[in-house]
Amino acid sequence: MPPNHADLRIDPEWIVPVEPANAVLYRQSLLVRDGRIAAIVPRDLADDWECGEHLVLPGHCLIPGLVNLHTHAAMTLLRGYADDLPLMTWLHDHIWPAEARHMSADFVRDGSRIACAEMLEGGVTCFNDMYFFPEATLEAAVETGLRIACGLIVADFPSAYAGDADAYLQQGLALRDAWRDHPLVRFTLAPHAPYSVGDRSLEKVVTYAEQLDLPVHMHIHETEDEIRQGLEKYGLRPLARLNNLGLLTPGLTAVHAVHLTPGEIELLAGHGCHVAHCPASNLKLASGFAPVAGLLAAGVNTGLGTDGAASNNRLDLMGEMRLAALLAKGVSGNAAALPAHQALAMATLAGARALGMGDEIGSLTVGKQADLAAVDLTSPAHQPCYDPVSHLVYSAGREEVRHVWVAGRQVVRDGRALQVDHARLAAQAQGWRERIGHHS
Repeated sequence: MPPNHADLRIDPEWIVPVEPANAVLYRQSLLVRDGRIAAIVPRDLADDWECGEHLVLPGHCLIPGLVNLHTHAAMTLLRGYADDLPLMTWLHDHIWPAEARHMSADFVRDGSRIACAEMLEGGVTCFNDMYFFPEATLEAAVETGLRIACGLIVADFPSAYAGDADAYLQQGLALRDAWRDHPLVRFTLAPHAPYSVGDRSLEKVVTYAEQLDLPVHMHIHETEDEIRQGLEKYGLRPLARLNNLGLLTPGLTAVHAVHLTPGEIELLAGHGCHVAHCPASNLKLASGFAPVAGLLAAGVNTGLGTDGAASNNRLDLMGEMRLAALLAKGVSGNAAALPAHQALAMATLAGARALGMGDEIGSLTVGKQADLAAVDLTSPAHQPCYDPVSHLVYSAGREEVRHVWVAGRQVVRDGRALQVDHARLAAQAQGWRERIGHHS
């Protein structure tokens, strides 16, 4: 095959590669070969390439596929089930009882299929999940063509999936052994939270993370109540306890990280930890405002997550970009705290780096996987366009994502996920709604 052959050529109006930072390429071509980015060149040079498919997208912006750094995909089946409640009331009185009644591999698979369709059609090409029956979520992701970092959940409380922390770990590690070579699948260790996982279990997580070189992600400092519990039970704030146990490493992603002192921000920075910022969920559960400006100023790699659809209620990473940028400005009193280009980087490259995948995805760089999203900026809502990145963050919505590719394979065309039977998903969701029942 000649070196100037490509399987796919895309000609958008703009390409935003994310690397280098703040770059916008005008009327250039991106070429894909064997699932990877082969070249990004001016259009006259692209004419020298032989291409299997040539897609011209006037008025579109081509960006890296979005990386949802934290979600619970299967919880789409509990979307709108118990709204307008604080986290602990929401969990203890509503979500956990519903899960106890209905949790199964089928519940997780059906809920995850809905989530995967929603995320793909919103430009997400990779998501980091934490939930029970992780194999069912993994299967849903693979069948829809979505890249997944599959969290191997660990908790000390029993569930329909496992009876204790050892059983969670045993089943999770067996799943990793079975799927570890699949090109769309990565794994993380996912201890639930400091209040639900004891020291003994966390010590085992540290050991497995070191032995198997697995990242760890965990809900940390989401609420003030969590911190009070930690002080009462252990005499330490949760982050200090985790530090004593050896969890603070460059492999750790602290999910939420809402309630942090300046010293704790420096602790995360000093250990090379990452943060998954979930602004919509934090607002909806009244958990508070994560100190994003402080985290970024300290050099903490901070990505974006949606959390689950039961506490958001959207798996909409474009919406999270806008909300994160606006909140960072409002909370810090600094309008330059989180510029649009940096918000886009949080939704792409920062998430990839947190998952240990920054060399493969998260930016449009020659040699990386061709995980791409094309966003249509031709509507009156986006005229005139001085800066397409400003429009992506502050005015565009997920409904303007028109095409998506994962590893060079098109998985969304004209706004519709290609490997998804929408009517079947709707019927399955209706069946679960009738089983679970309306919650007053």
